[in-house]
Amino acid sequence: MEYTVQKLGRLAGISTRTLRYYDEIGILKPARINSSGYRIYGQQEVDRLQQILFYRELGVSLENIKNIVLSPSFDGVEALKQHHIKLLEKKVQLEALIVNVEKTIAMSEGRIKMSDKEKFEGFKQKLIDENEEKYGKEIREKYGEETVEKSNAYFKNMSREDFEKLESLSTQIQETLAEAFKTGDPSGPLGQKAAELHKQWISMCWGHYSKEAHAGLAQMYVDDERFTAYYDKEQPGTAVFLRDAIHIYTGMK
Repeated sequence: MEYTVQKLGRLAGISTRTLRYYDEIGILKPARINSSGYRIYGQQEVDRLQQILFYRELGVSLENIKNIVLSPSFDGVEALKQHHIKLLEKKVQLEALIVNVEKTIAMSEGRIKMSDKEKFEGFKQKLIDENEEKYGKEIREKYGEETVEKSNAYFKNMSREDFEKLESLSTQIQETLAEAFKTGDPSGPLGQKAAELHKQWISMCWGHYSKEAHAGLAQMYVDDERFTAYYDKEQPGTAVFLRDAIHIYTGMK
């Protein structure tokens, strides 16, 4: 079956403007243009649009989606299997948050009691899932399945006080790192303070600490552009500065 822009837009629940934009950037071109100048989409384009919308739902940028679906090695069936896995993970996350909300309502109405640990279970699972989606493959390859699973279990069982301390440490690291970067000296007092705070942070995240793992993670901040972008968002070069500070701190430099 073939569709015009308007018919495909209605079918997929997106605007005709979006479809025209997809055509402009080359991510989804029509099968042909008819004699009246209308874009016409066939089955292949319908299937590609479905893939695009799946990736969008999972938070993948249009630029990355384009690189994926236009790659000669793109396998539509395998992509659907991966979509299925990711959507099931989101389902688990949403179900945990729904249970959390239902319990909180019941507690507010005096029907049940809810521990402080229970109040944060859904949110901690969400952070684990988001981290897994962004960095899971690299972290597991570097540190192994067992280490990652132990870390996730430790994080999920974290008390409210420790969870709040973890968030406070994250803020302190950013503030101290920004000030340390201005000195240009990763071996200086502020640079080493940032490294010490970072040690405390990963020790809480992982439930254990080793100098080798700390230094390896710091190197990943430089080697992986996603980590680099996070640390360099305010000041380019911050990821390298933190890496150097941590390598000095751990004695790995």
